[in-house]
Amino acid sequence: MFSNVTFAYPWVLYLLFIIPVMIAWYIYKGRKNQASITYSSFMILDKVPKTFRERLRHLPAALRMLALSALIIALARPQDFSSGQNITAEGIDIAIILDISGSMLAEDFKPNRLEAAKNLTDQFIQSRISDRIGLVIFAREAFTQCPLTIDYAVLRNLLLEIKSGMVPDGTAIGNAIANGVNRLKDSDAESKVMILLTDGVNNAGEVDPVSAAEIAKTFGIRIYSIGVGTRGEAPFPVQTPFGTRYQMMPVEIDEPLMKKISETTGGNYFRATNNKTLEEIYGTIDKLEKTKIEITSYRTARELYYGWLGGGLLLLFLEFGLLRTIFRKLP
Repeated sequence: MFSNVTFAYPWVLYLLFIIPVMIAWYIYKGRKNQASITYSSFMILDKVPKTFRERLRHLPAALRMLALSALIIALARPQDFSSGQNITAEGIDIAIILDISGSMLAEDFKPNRLEAAKNLTDQFIQSRISDRIGLVIFAREAFTQCPLTIDYAVLRNLLLEIKSGMVPDGTAIGNAIANGVNRLKDSDAESKVMILLTDGVNNAGEVDPVSAAEIAKTFGIRIYSIGVGTRGEAPFPVQTPFGTRYQMMPVEIDEPLMKKISETTGGNYFRATNNKTLEEIYGTIDKLEKTKIEITSYRTARELYYGWLGGGLLLLFLEFGLLRTIFRKLP
């Protein structure tokens, strides 16, 4: 019964030694009991058949001892680690590369491009289960906001803290890709993915974006690039002595470059023109990157104490019921 079973609190099982003591005490007490009326001989009663109640007179005591044994075993918390659980994991490492340049404050997305990207990135993170996800932000420079992790709570908090102006303004796409490659190049995951989200043209940095994409390809990294911005012009907030004013500015996204980056690495390019299309793009990437691998996990134990606890309580209720009905003793 206890093959391949371990106990969270094995020392509790020492309480089972109480059971033999209870049995010995019950036998001793039974022998000490004397009938209230004595006869010179019981021979006249030898031929009287024993009643059902008399034959089962030891049943309540037996039920009590079995119940106590079951409750002690339940208290020791038996657990099964033997078989493990076959679960499906993604086996994917993902680096999210997010543009935080000043143009990401344009309000063709609600409330603006950056906040919309943050909100949908947060939803994407929540949709993953066992992937390691990292976060790189960039403008004129690129740096790692969060290394690869499965602690999604920490990742989401760091994502929430992102704001435009954390680094000097500009758009260094090549540097951003190179930083993402550094996050993923040593990964032993089944699949390595980079999601690059930007709204501009590469105008800063020391690394050429196409060269960075070639390096990513060498390490087996696929890049999904997303161009963020409506077509034509978008309202952009401008600070003036009289407060914030909005100025219509042309949306410039180097789509040929973005397509070249994705094609080089075996990924795809997407154009997001509003919140809805950006949400759909994240949904598409989420579906594309579901490379399933089956693993056996032993991280969690299967608790077995429920049955022992339920059985012990049931036996106690049964004993209580018998003592109040069939085996009831008169004063």
